[in-house]
Amino acid sequence: MTYTGKQLTTQLDADGTLTLQLNDKTWDAPKAGQVLVKVEASPINPSDLGLLLASADTENAQYSPGKIVARMPDNATRAMKARHGMAMPAGNEAAGTVVAAGAGAEALLGKRVACVPGSAYANYAYADAAMCMPVEASAAQAASSFVNPMTALGFVETMKLEGFTGIVHAAAASNLGQMLVKICLEDGVPLVNIVRSDDQVKLLRDLGATHVLNMTDSDFMPKLIDAIAETKAMIGFDPIGGGTLSSQILTAMEAAASRGAAFSRYGSSEAKKVYIYGALDLGPTILNRAFGLTWDLAGWLLTPFMGKAGMEVVGRMRARVAKDLTTTFASYYKAEVSLEGMLTKEAVSEYNARRTGEKYLVVPTA
Repeated sequence: MTYTGKQLTTQLDADGTLTLQLNDKTWDAPKAGQVLVKVEASPINPSDLGLLLASADTENAQYSPGKIVARMPDNATRAMKARHGMAMPAGNEAAGTVVAAGAGAEALLGKRVACVPGSAYANYAYADAAMCMPVEASAAQAASSFVNPMTALGFVETMKLEGFTGIVHAAAASNLGQMLVKICLEDGVPLVNIVRSDDQVKLLRDLGATHVLNMTDSDFMPKLIDAIAETKAMIGFDPIGGGTLSSQILTAMEAAASRGAAFSRYGSSEAKKVYIYGALDLGPTILNRAFGLTWDLAGWLLTPFMGKAGMEVVGRMRARVAKDLTTTFASYYKAEVSLEGMLTKEAVSEYNARRTGEKYLVVPTA
């Protein structure tokens, strides 16, 4: 039996033309170890936007029903040479009902699952049965059960694996940030949260967070140094990427570590590390090196982390997500859109702004 519907693809050509469009598609029976999922809900995460739109000029793009044609900057076009001419599906994660199952996956037939097909912006998607999680929750609740929950848990596991005892997290009022607050409270992990407004400070304090700092305050840096000194949080996670925030975090870590210590021209010997895990700011990362020589700045991505952590750790993380999907790992959305609706200028201008607390949910049947 075959299934028909629409699938979104994103294609970058060598001349810098980026085309997003809905295409007719037929899905055949899944292969062994696979299932075919009728997609009921799929979030638009920042990691999805990197493939969908990257740094394209969406304001001046051409919009027509089911299609967007935009221009990509020359430097970005050159950097993405490997994807030139390829019509690529998108949508990392989803929830939906299994309508067909390959050999070895029959037990999932008819069940609602959370999955990570990488092609979820469609009416149907193939998914690896081993990565599917049967859920009792609604599709909207289950749709964001992988990227944000596993990333938040991954931060805590990274902290433990690398010998740190506390975390600094930027843009911390996001869905992911709220999950991390709950995890750290449950696990007794000291957490310093950096946000952008007083409303976001209140949001996280209402969840029980102790250290919540507004980076727009004039006394942000002294407060950050004090919070790090109190919590001993010497590993940070920054989804902003561009600008000076990672540098500010390292500087505050150095100032906290140096309190009461003898002077050294090389700075504190205490390990200090910041991971950049996103690109909310697409500009360059600027380091003002006022943090000695014992420091590290690196990139963090969920999939390589899972490979490094091993199946035992990953299995434990997934079990925790399944158990607490509607509490610790609950997700919230500003709006729901159809496949066609996500390609309107109004929707793109909203979800591509990547504002905290304004995530969109794609509902193909809407």
